[in-house]
Amino acid sequence: MSDHPAPSARARALVRGAYDTHVHVAPDVMARRIDDVDLAYRCAEVGLAGFVLKSHYVATAERAAVVRKVVPGVDTLGAITLNGAMGGINPVAVEVAARQGARIVWMPTVDSGNQRRNTAADLPGATPAMWGAFQADLHSQGIVPEPVEVVDDEGRVLERVRQVLRVIARHDITLATGHLSGDEIVAVVRAAREERVRRIVVTHPEFTSQRLPAEQQRELAEAGALLERCFTTPHSGKVAWLELFATIRAVGTAHSVLSSDLGQPFNPPVEDGLALFADRLLDAGFTDEEIHVMAVVNSRRLAMPKATVPA
Repeated sequence: MSDHPAPSARARALVRGAYDTHVHVAPDVMARRIDDVDLAYRCAEVGLAGFVLKSHYVATAERAAVVRKVVPGVDTLGAITLNGAMGGINPVAVEVAARQGARIVWMPTVDSGNQRRNTAADLPGATPAMWGAFQADLHSQGIVPEPVEVVDDEGRVLERVRQVLRVIARHDITLATGHLSGDEIVAVVRAAREERVRRIVVTHPEFTSQRLPAEQQRELAEAGALLERCFTTPHSGKVAWLELFATIRAVGTAHSVLSSDLGQPFNPPVEDGLALFADRLLDAGFTDEEIHVMAVVNSRRLAMPKATVPA
């Protein structure tokens, strides 16, 4: 666990004040590198403003509230992911999470119809996602929920999804698109804009089950969505670093937001993820200002209540 490179001081400074809006830490149903309280202390040490607790299986706003009390200097935030364990597309669960302070609602990930149907293979040598083993164990026990769908057979967004979008809009929290397909993401983002959702992020569009081409990413950016660039996607070999850099440039740095997606025991420390990403971007020729916008400005746009977002 100590064989990972340390971020440079320049990179640390560039991401200071950022939120890591996508981390997987303990407690969880699988092994994690660090727990949420210890991560909060680490974030305070390196100057990160906060992080969003991502779980594929449970809502995390209650946990986040406890962590904020223990480590008040770090803005630990909760979320909910609409997989089977949460009842799928469940407006009541979203309403409860929002009232408890959740800041992000992910569309289904591991239980999405797209993820279940997807036959795309990781690139050779890529590290598989940890949740795959847990999903396989559920399959072996016969207790896997039905796939969670977001559109009908004609590609129209389901009314229950629109109910969720209206809850998100009313509480002014962030919609994340989860592991939907490209066409599903476009449909949901359009519906979200119709329902007046103001904060939208397309979850790791380079991930194996998404792989959105740059042209489709530009279409989503024009619709007002940010494109999430997760450190683990290239770090684990699911996309080449050079391909990721080319896509960021094609879509525009103003439309990208950096996150780590870290927490796996074999990966770098979670609190290092954004700075390690910054070092990679610096080496690729991105400017300090471009990195600051992607890491700090845009992450705060997703994580902070509207009244507190700097103008």
